Parts: sequence; structure tokens; C-alpha cells
Amino acid sequence: MLPLPNPRRREHPSNRNPANRRTTKFKINFRNGRFEIPGVDTWHSYWREPYYLMLTVPWWGFLGLTAIAYGAINVFFALGYLIGGDCIANAEPGSFRDAFFFSVQTLASIGYGSMYPTCTYADVLVTIEALIGTVGIALMTGLAFAKFSQPTAKIVFSKVAVIAEHNGIPTLMFRAANQRHNQILEAQVYVYLMRDEISAEGEFMRRFYLLDLLRNRTPRFTLSWTIMHPIDETSPLWKATPESLAKTRAMLVVSLNGIDETVYNSIHAPYSYIDPDILWNHRFIDIFHQTADGQRYIDFKNFHQTKRVT
Repeated sequence: MLPLPNPRRREHPSNRNPANRRTTKFKINFRNGRFEIPGVDTWHSYWREPYYLMLTVPWWGFLGLTAIAYGAINVFFALGYLIGGDCIANAEPGSFRDAFFFSVQTLASIGYGSMYPTCTYADVLVTIEALIGTVGIALMTGLAFAKFSQPTAKIVFSKVAVIAEHNGIPTLMFRAANQRHNQILEAQVYVYLMRDEISAEGEFMRRFYLLDLLRNRTPRFTLSWTIMHPIDETSPLWKATPESLAKTRAMLVVSLNGIDETVYNSIHAPYSYIDPDILWNHRFIDIFHQTADGQRYIDFKNFHQTKRVT
């Protein structure tokens, strides 16, 4: 006997129409050894969310979209004024040009006084347009300020990471420098190892490991910082080789954040290293120097340079 349908059970609307079942596929690429998902974090991927679109689109796109929206609104209201007939004083009857520029004056609350509405229909249209103009100016001002005031970090990372002994322990090292030459307060850095693994059950997974650092934070980050991870028995890199890193598509993901002292906003700087970027038995060339009179200075000319050690 077949079970009778339950009249109290309601089917979810998304299950009634197969078109509502939204399935999204993301393609995963390994380009030059780097893991990436095409289309993620690109400004045009936010076309369904206007707020994020306007914040992430380049400035030329922001100004272009603003101009298009501004022109479209004025064209719409200009056509509305033309439909009302001769409802604008001192405007040539049937002139789209006069109706358009009257709309511009109304939307921007300019009000020269040379053209003005002469009937109730035009008064209502002017009221609606003035309200839209007030809200639109407020929105565009807020979006422009939010976009302009977004904090940006000018952090440069060394192009390569090195593995060499430090205090008798093999240590992973790379550099970071603050190009803005102000101070980043309470700076902290996290380093993750990402690699392919096969579980005991034979399942493939992309695993993340947080690497322990000798020093993962500093109260003031001004010039240069060498981040170091000791490779001991507790390290995920223990007994790793260049071949094993390449086989597992290993990648080091770096995340540095802090507070910009100038604007007192949080900043974030990401970076990544793949296995060809990790030089074994290399050490960075020192960028700190001392003059004959005891003065110290830093020279970033050799910031990315390394030397081989035996």
C-alpha cells in the first residue's frame, strides 16, 4: 500500500520549480602552482549586489556607473515631462533638450528659476524627482566616501622564502616591509601551510596547518620584519623535501594585519608562496648596516636577495 500524502506537509517553494534550484559550480585552477578560483573576489562578480559592486569596482567604473545612472534618471523624467505636454514655463513645447535640462536642474536642486512647472502634473513629477535627487546625492556621497576611505596596506613581502638553520634548528624565513614608512600598531602575522592529503579512508582533502612562529606579533611594525618558523618534530614541514612539497602542491598562505597609526583603521595584507618560491639552504642578505661612526641604517636594495649556505 502506498503511503497517503500528508496534507499538512508543505513543499518548499524552491523544490516545486526546478529553475529555483540554484546550483553553482566553481572551477579550481592551479596556475603556476598557485591555487585559485576564477571569478572569486572580482568586482564584476557582485553584479547582483549593487552596494558591494560600487565598493569593489575601480574608480573609472564607479564614475561611469554613476554617470549612466544619473543620465538614465534624467532621461526618464524628461520623457515624463514631455508626456505632460506644455507643463514647463519658458521651455519650448516638445523640446526634449529643454525637458532634459529642466530635469537636471530639479534633480540637483539647482533651481535657476528660468524654467518652472505650470501644472499639477508637473508639480507632482518635480516632487518625486526632488525626493529621488536628495536620496541619490546622499547615497552617492556615502558610497564615494566609503570607497575613498577604505584602508590599504602597502606591505611588501620578499619574493622568496628560505629554509636555513637558525640557532641550530632548520627554520623557514621570509621578510615583510612597510613601504608607507609609518607605524602599524599591534601587527600580527599568521602563516598557514596548505597541501593535498589523502586520509586513511582514501578521501582527498586540502588541509590547512597553522605554523608556529618564533614571533607572530609586534607592538610597532615600522621598517622590516623577518618572520620565522622553526621546523622541529611538531612542525607540519618536518622531514619535508622540495619533492614532497611539489607533489602535494604545498603553498604557504600569509596573512598580516594591524592598525594603521595614521588613520587608525585596520589593514590586512595577504601573500602566498608556492614550492618553487621556497629556497632550501639559502639565507637572506642582511639589509641592516652600520657606519664607521656607529650609526645604523637599513638599505632595501637587497631586500629580496639571498645567498646559498653550506
